[in-house]
Amino acid sequence: MQAPTAIEKRRLFEGHALFGKLAPDDLDALLSHARVEHFPAGREIFAKGSPGRSMMAILAGSVRISAPTPAGHDIVLAILNSGEVFGEIAVLDGQDRTADATAIADSYLLVLDHRDFMPFLERRADLCILFLKLLCQRLRLTDRQVAEAMFGRLEDRMAKALVRLAGGSARAGHGAVLRLSQQELAGMVGATRESVNKQLQIWQGAGKLRLGKRLIEIPDLAAIEALT
Repeated sequence: MQAPTAIEKRRLFEGHALFGKLAPDDLDALLSHARVEHFPAGREIFAKGSPGRSMMAILAGSVRISAPTPAGHDIVLAILNSGEVFGEIAVLDGQDRTADATAIADSYLLVLDHRDFMPFLERRADLCILFLKLLCQRLRLTDRQVAEAMFGRLEDRMAKALVRLAGGSARAGHGAVLRLSQQELAGMVGATRESVNKQLQIWQGAGKLRLGKRLIEIPDLAAIEALT
């Protein structure tokens, strides 16, 4: 994977729900303070408890957000892909990171430091409101995942997670290719890899999906959503 060009970086921001609201001059000012960092697959980006000095936008690749448990397992909070932002909580309040972030594919990240971003944010009330909406969306998603993990059936939790990872509401004829491991999916739904694999094999046998190495191919997302 090649490093993104300046045009690709700008295009990402222009199409982003948060930064796409900026005027061209504001966008140029923000990009002038940003830098690109490369993380190969498997490389830790930051660890829970480490200083939160920056936020990141994914230019290319995939990132796993997770939290360790006392039992030594990881709870997978999210799998993020190109165009998504993370690390915003710590960069806003200046406190430590609340989770681990790991590249699960060769990834290029656009990095904005706290010292550069906060003065910019303080001058933009409209951007502050958008940031609040983003944080509320993340909180709602976390609340839903916790409730599903505690009370939902495994089949329901898995189906909802697959639809969520595919990005948005399912519709007939709309498929998706998800690049994640069964262990990562198990971490998202609060189950063992063995139980997740068993259910995936059942769905594969029924023609609902196809499995590969770090790959789940879903021909029709609506068929998966109908399982919940």
